[in-house]
Amino acid sequence: MDTKLLSEVKLKKELVPVGREISGVVLEVGSKVTFFQPDDEVVGILPLDSEESGVCEVILVHEHYLVHKPQKVCWAEAAGTVRDGLRAYTALHYLSQVSPGTSVLVLDGASPFGTIAIQLAQHRGAKVISTAHSLEDKQYLERLRPTGEGGRQPLVDQKLHVLLGIRAPIFEHLNSIVMDLKLAFLELTPCPAPAARVIDVSHGKIDVAESCLEETGGLGVDIVLDAGVRLYSAEDEPTSKSQLLPHKHDIITLLGVGGHWITMEKNLQLDPPDSHSLFLKGATVSFLNDEIWNLSSVQQGKYLAILEDIMEKLSSSVFRPQLDEPIPLYEAKVSMEIVQKNQARKRQVIQF
Repeated sequence: MDTKLLSEVKLKKELVPVGREISGVVLEVGSKVTFFQPDDEVVGILPLDSEESGVCEVILVHEHYLVHKPQKVCWAEAAGTVRDGLRAYTALHYLSQVSPGTSVLVLDGASPFGTIAIQLAQHRGAKVISTAHSLEDKQYLERLRPTGEGGRQPLVDQKLHVLLGIRAPIFEHLNSIVMDLKLAFLELTPCPAPAARVIDVSHGKIDVAESCLEETGGLGVDIVLDAGVRLYSAEDEPTSKSQLLPHKHDIITLLGVGGHWITMEKNLQLDPPDSHSLFLKGATVSFLNDEIWNLSSVQQGKYLAILEDIMEKLSSSVFRPQLDEPIPLYEAKVSMEIVQKNQARKRQVIQF
């Protein structure tokens, strides 16, 4: 939960609902609901200003935040992939235009977001380069095979039919839905498709920029998706900043002509020489904030189309997440503390 973002958009409260990525069954609908009926299986993301928490058995939610869950997709996959799928689509289709033949660098490719971004880029025919933050990550990335070459093992769907009560008055919210929640998402195990090249940066001995230029014949990378960057020298960088992250100068160096740098570094600072280098390349810098889709109703149609396509790609195994066993509700507090401290490399899914 990004409490700083909530504060900046004037939404921070004393109690902040958690578990915003949800999947479940529709119990009741308001009289003006048009997209869903009772017993429909749905998935979605609660908005930033939601008063409801996904970590409960029954929830009231507007229909415009939900899409149908395909029958082939289990509850864990739906809730565990929807956020990273949204981020990947935002980065590769709206902040840049991935297409066959483009080169894409996904930093920290074994992360949950990196996993889905790699799979989406490869599905579009892009050549993907990724970095690994440990030998385990590198081995994991290299041993994976595409669909049809070992594929994923099907995940047994242990659906629970539990209804502990319905909140009233439901019909004061005519466009809302009462859901019997099955899962609320917190974090996920990555299972990416194989990359064209995996760069192990765990020992700090490999120059990422040099490796990418070598891989692209000196042309540079068309699209870069970072997981944060270092802004200063190693001596001046805050201790909280991972030394495994590339320096901003490395990203600018490896970026190709007309390239797109998609960054998750909220406090990115570019000096005049940095801006001049980007100008000479005709390159762009965009900030990846997937919350923008619900900040304006103008984007609602595109947003729902993205969620639907994420579910379709899950159903057709284009996205192949590998999930841990769902966590029972009584262990949710411990899991959330681990996630909030960034101590987990896997997504946690709460099941009721």
